[in-house]
Amino acid sequence: MVRHASSFGTAPFRVSDGLCAGFSRAELDGPGFERPFYGVREPKYAHAERAASDGLSSREVALRLFKRNCRAFATRMGEGDFFSHGTALILRGSPTPAAWDRMIHVSSIRPRNPARTTGVISHRLAVRAPAYREVGGLRVEDPARAWVQASAHLTDVELIIAADHLVARRRRLATIDELRAEACSRRKPRLELLLDLVREGSESPYETDLRLQIVGAGLPEPELGCNLYADDGRFVARLDQAYPEFRVGVEYDGRQHAADVHQFARDADRWREIDETGWRLVRILKHHLEPDPTAAVDMVRNALLRAGWRP
Repeated sequence: MVRHASSFGTAPFRVSDGLCAGFSRAELDGPGFERPFYGVREPKYAHAERAASDGLSSREVALRLFKRNCRAFATRMGEGDFFSHGTALILRGSPTPAAWDRMIHVSSIRPRNPARTTGVISHRLAVRAPAYREVGGLRVEDPARAWVQASAHLTDVELIIAADHLVARRRRLATIDELRAEACSRRKPRLELLLDLVREGSESPYETDLRLQIVGAGLPEPELGCNLYADDGRFVARLDQAYPEFRVGVEYDGRQHAADVHQFARDADRWREIDETGWRLVRILKHHLEPDPTAAVDMVRNALLRAGWRP
């Protein structure tokens, strides 16, 4: 039976550290440990624990495993190595891309060579002062730098979604000016154009995607995070996207509370109160936006036309 790695707990560790802690090579290569990367071991029970879905979606489970793999690989990284590119964005909470390849990006500043192995993409960056910070115990690239780095493998829409996440008022991981300065210093004119479409008030990737689809279809750009009050001054709702001139609100409804009867009742009361103020609320569901956003755009367009907007 494999002895309990009391000095490591459930955390991954380097084989060399395991040997120093008293484990034999046979034990470390045996059935009690997983091998997330060459030279790294993880207790088998921890691996099974991290794979548990706990009712999460497949993408959420993949994200949990990805972050755990980053923590495992960090045991092999040198002092000058740090997580970069899209990996740094994900570790800072940015939404995962639609075609996420789950590769881990690690960088170091020249002339150092970063650690590398299967499942890891290593980068040697041009000489400049490091700007990484610790996030959850991991060295993670500066948000603005990571965003520009990730432009090599993210689409325009994914970059705007990531930027909206970084500059959102409630987290303020970066500012639009900081992103623009980094894009300019790296000579990325494509990114400077994309930043014209980045907004501070977006609260989710679906809201960003919906806004881009609306504006791309020639409709006016909505205000974000609009507070709605009744005639007596009572707060009614905070609308994701709104057209105050036409009293039209637009919201993406992810239906994460669909199975919660009490939440649905609260939502229904909220919709009624919005209607009583004379506003029309357009609720966009996932199937309206994906895979074809035409339905979502048409719903917003029709509401605006009924409210008096003219192209």
